[in-house]
Amino acid sequence: MSVKFQHFCVKVSLVLIFLSILQVSKAQYNFTGLDQLVDASKKDLGGGAMVMIYKDGKVVYQKAIGEFTAKTQAPIASCSKWLTAALVMSLVDQGKLSLDDKVSKYIPLFAKYSKGYITIRDCLSHMTGIESEPVSLKSVVERKGFANLEEEVNDFASKKEIQSNPGLEFRYSSVGLNIAGRIVEIVGRRGFEQLMQEKITRPLMMRNTSFSSFDAVNPSGGALSTPNDYMNFISMILNKGMFNGKRVLSEASIEAMHVLRTNSGTIKYAPKLAAGYNYGFGEWIQETDENGKATVVSCPGLFGTWPLVDMSREYALLVFTNSLLKESNKEWYGKVKEIVDQQIPRKH
Repeated sequence: MSVKFQHFCVKVSLVLIFLSILQVSKAQYNFTGLDQLVDASKKDLGGGAMVMIYKDGKVVYQKAIGEFTAKTQAPIASCSKWLTAALVMSLVDQGKLSLDDKVSKYIPLFAKYSKGYITIRDCLSHMTGIESEPVSLKSVVERKGFANLEEEVNDFASKKEIQSNPGLEFRYSSVGLNIAGRIVEIVGRRGFEQLMQEKITRPLMMRNTSFSSFDAVNPSGGALSTPNDYMNFISMILNKGMFNGKRVLSEASIEAMHVLRTNSGTIKYAPKLAAGYNYGFGEWIQETDENGKATVVSCPGLFGTWPLVDMSREYALLVFTNSLLKESNKEWYGKVKEIVDQQIPRKH
C-alpha cells in the first residue's frame, strides 16, 4: 500500500468519524413537536421569527419563519434591560461601582429632591420608588423630547414624584435602568453606547447589536439586535459569565443578577405577561428550586422577543421576532418551553 493511499484512507476515516459524531449529536434531541408548533404559529409570530436552542456549547436547534434569519436585526424593547444590567455589573466587577452606592453620589440632583437614598441596587430591580408609567406600546412610541440620557434622568430627579421609599415596592418601568445607565456614563466617562460596546457587545461578538438612536439613548428598551447576537449574550449568562473561553462577567455578578429581589407583596406593578414571576437584576425569575434559588430566568420584550436561560437543564432558549407581545402569547411560550424540557431533562 502506497504512502499516498494510506494518507487518503486516514483522511476518509477521520471524515467518517466526524460525520458519525455529528449525526449522533443531531439525533440526540427530537424537536419535531417544536417544528410543528412553530409552523402552526406563523400568523401569531407576525410572519417572521427565529427560534434557537443552545446546549452544551452549541446551537442544537434553529428554525426560521418567514424572512427572518439568524442575522436579522430588529428592536428588542425590554430585552435591552438584561444587557444594561450586565453592563452595570461589569463596572461592579472592576470596582468602579458598588450596588449599595447611592444614586446621589453621582447625580447630586437626586438628593436635592428628596431622592437621595435610592441605590444602584434599587435601580436594577425597579425599586426606586419613583412614579412611572406602565410599559406599553404608547409609552415606547412617545418616549421623545430628551436630548440625551442625562436630561431624561435629571427629569426623573426633579419632576417625578416618590410613590414609596426605595427598596420597598416594585414597579416595572424604564426609570431604574435608565438611571443606572446614566451613572455608567458618569463613572465610565464615555457615552452609554460606547461603554456597552467596550464591556459587553464587543467581547460577546455582538456586532449587530446597538443602542444608537436619533433620540436620547434608552438603556431600558432601545437596543437593536439579532438572534445570533442575543444568543451569544444568554449563552454567556448560562455559562456563568464565560464566552468562548474568556470571562465577560464574574460568576459572582451572574449570581447577583439571579437573586430574587421581590416577592408577591412588594410587586405593585408588573406586566400581565410576567404575573407570578419575581425579579432579579434586569431579568425576570420564572422558576425557582425548593430553596428559592432561581432556576429559570428570562427577559421578554414588548416586540415579542423572549430570551430564556434554564440553569437546571443547562440550556438557553431564544424566540426572536418583531411582533407585538400579547398577553395570550404567554401560554404559547410556555408550550415551547414544555416541548424543550421534554427533550432536555434536569441535570440535578
